[in-house]
Amino acid sequence: MAIDKKQVEEIVRAVGGKENIEAATHCVTRLRFALYDESKVDTESLDQNDLVKGQFSSQGQFQVVIGPGLVDKVYDEMIQITGGDRSSKDDVKAVAGKKQNPIQRAIKTLSDIFIPILPAIITAGLLLGINNILTGPGIFFDGKSLVDVYPAWKDLASIINTIASTAFTFLPALIGWAAVKRFGGSPLLGIVLGLILVHPDLLSAYGYADAVNNGTVPTWNLFGWEIEKIGYQGQVLPVLVSAYLLAKMEIFLNKRVHDSIKLLVVAPVTLLITGFLAFTIIGPVTFAIANAITSGLIYVYDSYAALGGLIYGGLYALLVITGMHHTFLAVDVQLIGSQGGTFLWPMLALSNIAQGSAALAMMLVLREKKMRGLAATSSVSAFLGVTEPAIFGVNIRYRYPFIFGMIGSAIGGVLLTMNNVQATSIGVGGVPGFLSIFPDKWGVFFIGMAIVLVVPFVLTVLFGRAKLRKEDRSASNETVAEPKAATSQSASGVTSSTAKTDPNLRTRSAAQVGDEAVNTLEIMAPLTGQAVSLEQVPDPAFAEKQMGEGVAIEPSSNVVVAPFDAQVAHVIKSKHAVILEHASGLQVLIHVGINTVSLKGEGFNMHVEAGEHVKAGQKLLEFDRKVIEDAGYPLITPIIIPDGQDMVERVEVTTGDVTSNQNGVLKVHLKG
Repeated sequence: MAIDKKQVEEIVRAVGGKENIEAATHCVTRLRFALYDESKVDTESLDQNDLVKGQFSSQGQFQVVIGPGLVDKVYDEMIQITGGDRSSKDDVKAVAGKKQNPIQRAIKTLSDIFIPILPAIITAGLLLGINNILTGPGIFFDGKSLVDVYPAWKDLASIINTIASTAFTFLPALIGWAAVKRFGGSPLLGIVLGLILVHPDLLSAYGYADAVNNGTVPTWNLFGWEIEKIGYQGQVLPVLVSAYLLAKMEIFLNKRVHDSIKLLVVAPVTLLITGFLAFTIIGPVTFAIANAITSGLIYVYDSYAALGGLIYGGLYALLVITGMHHTFLAVDVQLIGSQGGTFLWPMLALSNIAQGSAALAMMLVLREKKMRGLAATSSVSAFLGVTEPAIFGVNIRYRYPFIFGMIGSAIGGVLLTMNNVQATSIGVGGVPGFLSIFPDKWGVFFIGMAIVLVVPFVLTVLFGRAKLRKEDRSASNETVAEPKAATSQSASGVTSSTAKTDPNLRTRSAAQVGDEAVNTLEIMAPLTGQAVSLEQVPDPAFAEKQMGEGVAIEPSSNVVVAPFDAQVAHVIKSKHAVILEHASGLQVLIHVGINTVSLKGEGFNMHVEAGEHVKAGQKLLEFDRKVIEDAGYPLITPIIIPDGQDMVERVEVTTGDVTSNQNGVLKVHLKG
């Protein structure tokens, strides 16, 4: 496939010229730049470039979406033009990371540590919510719980509580695993470190206050040095700092100890020194700091509840944009561990709903069907606790729905804090967030939920329609621009869209298989799971369909098969994606996970090679779910019909439960 060198030169100029490129690499769909100065980027020029499907900046990288099968050629041409060195994805990531200020780097570090353990925390939160329903008095019966009225349910509730509380009981082990892995050490040693800090021989941190009052705090006597013999259940800072020390010490020893005795020296010495320092210095100091932070938050909450609710409830959506919301995961965990509940998480749940309500309201404001569809699907995602598609896909783009969402969330936050609404666990946001709320506060929480549903929705619709009327009046004498490709949705939930064209992409003059003309191609599901719209993919390049129409699958299996008889057009080096070509010339991209290129092939096993012919149902690749999830990457898998294939007239998408090679997820209508 030939590309226009001038268009590549325009891309280089648009990102500020070769002198503004510190490092550049590419993945299967986009160019990734670490730029000296992003303010020099000419976004309008990029938008007008036929090679460019989209652009955005994320975590210090400026990304230009080109599309599969073409991006590697554009990258090769760009390297020739600039004379620069080829960089790996880690090189660009490292350079981009240096451009972040210390606060941004600290936030990213916390995010990298807490996101991988979220599945365990969310599961614990859901199960604790079920336990709350069974044991909470006054939910079903006046003054009594369900287990009080039906004692036969008591032991079932007890088992559920044991399973649910395990993640919080051994939280330092989870944090130790994730933190040591993030800092470059052995995750297994991180788990052992966390378990050491909650060893049953130690006084539980939950009983420390009573032991101090009673004068019964146990101690170790090290040659006259009295050390309190306490554990760090529910604490975050002690294990974080200890994990950092452990990882750096392990790395130091690994470089200096001979291979023949590493097993006898590195792990024992590392754990012994880190454990000793954790109990003697790190633990007591960070325990005091954590308690001071907690006491300060509680003081503000007790003394200025309304102000705290107004600020945190109103500004939480801004924290999501900056990524700082991950920082408060540690604060929530600390509050739950030391106080038994957090007043921050309920406001987060309402903020999710508020942004979802504002996005949903845009369905009644927007005229473009594609954006209305995005508004609908992203609002559902926000109602379920994931706001990024709604915030980045709709609300920030139009600004006013984002602002009205913040206003509704601020009002709801004031209501919650003034009524002392707290959550027993974290991880369950949006509408299901009520499960984590103490049952006696459900009534207030539901009132808050009504506020964040109504206020942003009404304000967005009223302001949006007024804005449209004003624009209509001002544009009444202007020439109407050529309409964009239309999208439509049928009552059956099938979405169709007219595809864009790109003269640079190789196509065949007629959509034929041999001598037989092909009008439509049904593409089967390449893996088993739940098919969803692209708008639910947490990556703007896919969610905004910058690369083309398609569908995404939340996989329940770990095997990807060929959805039709095809030739393997391209196998991505990192084994997470493959491009297939039908006999008609139609190409399809299957991309397992989001940002999984960073795994460099770890957790993936490719069974085919470029140029190989495959049959429908033939195994293409396998992936290890645990490796991907532990690394913190979403498993959702986009299946894309890349833009620019002139043979494509429109694409229909079908969602729902699918089984690999048994259910159709895409129907491609071909021209001619």
